[in-house]
Parts: sequence; structure tokens; C-alpha cells
Amino acid sequence: MRKVKVEDAIGMVLAHDLTKIVPGEFKGAAFKKGHIIGEEDILELKKMGKNHINILELREDDLHEDEAALRIAKAVTGGGFILEGPSEGKVNIKSSGRGLLKINVELLERIHEIDLIMLATLHSNTVIEEDKVVAGTRIIPLTIKKEAIEKVEAICKEVGKIITIKELKSLKIGILVTGSEVYEGTIVDRFGPVLKKKVEQYGGELLETKYAPDDVVKIEGAINELIDKGAEVILTSGGMSVDADDVTPSAIRNVADKVITYGSPVLPGAMFMLAYKGKATILGIPACGMYHRITVFDLVFPRVLAGEILTRKDISSLAHGGLCQNCKVCHYPICSLGR
Repeated sequence: MRKVKVEDAIGMVLAHDLTKIVPGEFKGAAFKKGHIIGEEDILELKKMGKNHINILELREDDLHEDEAALRIAKAVTGGGFILEGPSEGKVNIKSSGRGLLKINVELLERIHEIDLIMLATLHSNTVIEEDKVVAGTRIIPLTIKKEAIEKVEAICKEVGKIITIKELKSLKIGILVTGSEVYEGTIVDRFGPVLKKKVEQYGGELLETKYAPDDVVKIEGAINELIDKGAEVILTSGGMSVDADDVTPSAIRNVADKVITYGSPVLPGAMFMLAYKGKATILGIPACGMYHRITVFDLVFPRVLAGEILTRKDISSLAHGGLCQNCKVCHYPICSLGR
């Protein structure tokens, strides 16, 4: 770059955007890269505190910030994203549809070992809507050696994309509400409607809601009936504690091919259970799911809809960030839970 007095810059081309800030009113590029400086611009530039401007003279092995940012964004993203910009050297990465955001954190950290590159993202496993900005990238200076960007491209070509999105499938969901008091009509079912609303919220297809008393054999039978009717996910509610009458965990153990966990490092949601029978996923939802807006269910269910087969490690990793702060006004997912 060559530093030039603004008075001497008439007829020259700006190499980068010049930002103007009016507190509370405006922040943006007053002069865009490529603008030819005219005599009428001199006063405005001085009002912005610009007594000099940089004229960029690129060498053969240099990249301008705009091209660099675009190449980074293209290298790190899989399908399902729209690139917005560059503007002031930054490119935004936006979702083209609804889905589950996946970030390869190890790879994200690896490319930041390359000097002068930045890529900021939302957290992995965030449910995102269409047109959501999920990441932003740029280089720190106005120019960078081509070699640095080529390293990013080579890593992503060899290892994989850093930012991808998984479709949330409309799986067939069966709800099983357990508890003799509900089954016999002693009390009104409040759990089923809550889970029904959750299924609709996340885009699942509710197949049927069944009821069973606190009887291991009958709970097993109800789970099998739902699977036989085509349920791909079973949400069992009630009877998940260690009380003598709470037998739902035993029934899930008996019916499942594999139990991943009984218990989770998330509050609310400690008595959560995850198991599989064939291709069907069985989730045991503890009582907190009835009255807490967000629980471990909301951290796990979207990943199930995305087709993931979760492991014990997936569940244990929720411990870091697994404590809900019980805010007076819930702002999830814009909070630390599950992050």
C-alpha cells in the first residue's frame, strides 16, 4: 500500500472501504472499494478524520481482503449456505434453509493457527432457520499472502468442511405417557400435550399418543406397539425417577437392544434415558420436561431428527454448559445451556 494525502488522491481508486460511524444513527462504508476519489469527496473525508488514504498496489502473491474472505467462506462451507458480501472485507455465511448447524470445532481451531485469518461461528448443534447468519469471516489486514488462503483450502479439501447443516427430518413420533394415576383417569394428563407441542415445534410427525400404567409388561407392550405402527422415535414420559413405583426405565431396558444412558449431566434433565431398538430411538423424558421450557430433551431431540445415532460420549459432553440458569425470561438458544 502507498499512503497518499487526500488532497493528492483526486482521480485515484480506493483499495478498501472507508467506514463512517455516526453514534446511534449509522455505521457503514461511506466510500466503497473501487471508488474514484473526486474533488467533492475531500471535505467529507476530512470530516471522517481521513487526512490520508491508502492506495493498494498488489503484488502477484498477494490477495485483497475481499477475495480472501470469499475464498475462505467457499472453502469452509458445505451445501445449504448463501454467501453475503464481501462488505468492508467481511463475508457473512447464511443458511439457505432450516436445519441443525454442525461445526467441526477441531478443524475450526486448526485453521486459526494460520496467521491473520478469522472465522467466527455459532455453536454446533444449534437449530437454525432460513436466512440465519451462522458465521462470518475475513482476514485481519487489507491483504494477505495467497499461500495462507491456499492452506485453508487445502485443509478443508483434505479433512472436510468446517460448517455444514443437517436436515431436520419429519420422523414419525410415538408418545407414551406412563403412570397409573393418568392411565386410570385420577389426574388429567399434562405431559402428553407438552410433548405434542414439542414434536410440532421441531417438525416431527406425531403418529399416536398412548397411555400405560406403572406396569413393566404393559409399558413394554405399548413401546412395541408404537414401533410396529411405524414410530421411528418413542418419547416416554413419567415414571423416570428411582421411586419404587417408577418402572419406566426398567421397561425401556427390557425392550431395547442397546441402552446408551440412564442419567444425563444436564439440569434440568438428570433422569433422562436414551436407548435404541432396531432403528427406533427411545427417549425417556423425566418429569422436568412437563414444566421446564427447555431441558435435556431440547439438546438431544433435534440431533435425533437429524438422523444422528448418539453415543454415551455425546451425552457426557453436555456436562460442560449443561446447567440451566433458570432465567426469569428464557432466551434459549441464546444462552449457555448446551454450549
